[in-house]
Amino acid sequence: MSTYWCEHAWLPEGPARGVAIDVADGRIAAVRTGASRTGPVLEGVTLPGFANAHSHAFHRALRGHPSPDARSFWSWRDDMYRVAGRLDPDSYRRLATAVYAEMALAGYTSVTEFHYLHHGPDGRPYDDPNAMGHALVDAAAAAGIRLTLLDTCYLSGGFGEPLGPVQRRFGDAHADAWVERVEPLVKIDDGDMVRLGAAVHSVRAVPESELPVLVEWAAGWPLHVHLSEQPAENEACLAAYGRTPTAVLDYAGVLGPNTVAVHATHLTPDDVNRLSASGTRVCLCPTTERDLGDGIGPASELHEAGVGLCLGSDSHAVVDPFEEARGTEMHERLAHRIRSRFSPAELLGFATGDAAIAVGEPADLVTVALDSVRTAGIAPDGVLHAAGGADVRRVIVGGREVVRDGVHQLVDRPQAMLAEEVAACRR
Repeated sequence: MSTYWCEHAWLPEGPARGVAIDVADGRIAAVRTGASRTGPVLEGVTLPGFANAHSHAFHRALRGHPSPDARSFWSWRDDMYRVAGRLDPDSYRRLATAVYAEMALAGYTSVTEFHYLHHGPDGRPYDDPNAMGHALVDAAAAAGIRLTLLDTCYLSGGFGEPLGPVQRRFGDAHADAWVERVEPLVKIDDGDMVRLGAAVHSVRAVPESELPVLVEWAAGWPLHVHLSEQPAENEACLAAYGRTPTAVLDYAGVLGPNTVAVHATHLTPDDVNRLSASGTRVCLCPTTERDLGDGIGPASELHEAGVGLCLGSDSHAVVDPFEEARGTEMHERLAHRIRSRFSPAELLGFATGDAAIAVGEPADLVTVALDSVRTAGIAPDGVLHAAGGADVRRVIVGGREVVRDGVHQLVDRPQAMLAEEVAACRR
């Protein structure tokens, strides 16, 4: 057993000073407040590990390459397709390792990967049909971060449209073919560092008639879906089915307590009620939603309706859990012109997936400096409003030190790896 002494630690009841955390077998064995300084010292404020609830690792190669032609989500998507076409299992393993290391450096201890980059660029499966998924599992292990791999079903290029040439590597012939391909992945789920789940890419990419097959297979697993990210998607769905995307998913049985709807930016009041009644959670991705010009989602309305919220970095325009949490609050202030829509504790819950520094919980800890130019003089419970990923000093995942003094302990110079792999994607 090891013991960490925290200058400050954010416990379920709030920040406390002088906290000793005992760790055994990767879990928190004891938490003692008012403890004498002993063992490894974590100076600053120690938080539960941040959970990145929505990631597309290969999108990281799009950051910092502005195009005057990418004036909307749909033109941005063309650039995304070009980057996707450059990757193979080996290059994706290297890129994802660097991306996951970047996440760890920013304070993420887990990531949920919405994985739809399955086959070769021509759409033909690799010898191992899940080679790209295994590359992501290897990358997460190399970076020391927990992974939930959501193998994503992607069957059509739009409502009633076949897959386009650039989409063929994302797709399977039909839902039963997707099940056949995914079934061997069950063995990767170790219940600890790697979990398996499923995803419906969107209502435009999976026909309504195919959805029940996914629902049946995914019973008991995490199930995610892109939902109402763009008004154009809603309009096309209404034209195709006469119902909103949320209603389509509800009728097909996709919504439920194991389901997370990603974005949910453009909802009707009936949509909010359906999400609430089914126990579906919503993942907001504030930095991506602002980067793509998607709009500001109804976070307050969802929260007030009892819909659980979580946060993701999605396209990795920014990899910073503080900015995602802060953005959630700031978007609400802009939309409603009222300050403090969410309390610091609520924002922390969204950003960590309601993780806690408590006995029996995984020993996933993030220590943030309180003496940087951004955090000097702040109160510990103000850390989400003041700090950034650059202020993270220690990251511990399952009792294992992954980041020490702001340096990744498992991946050497991830910034150099990112530069090399991003450049290769864009040649």
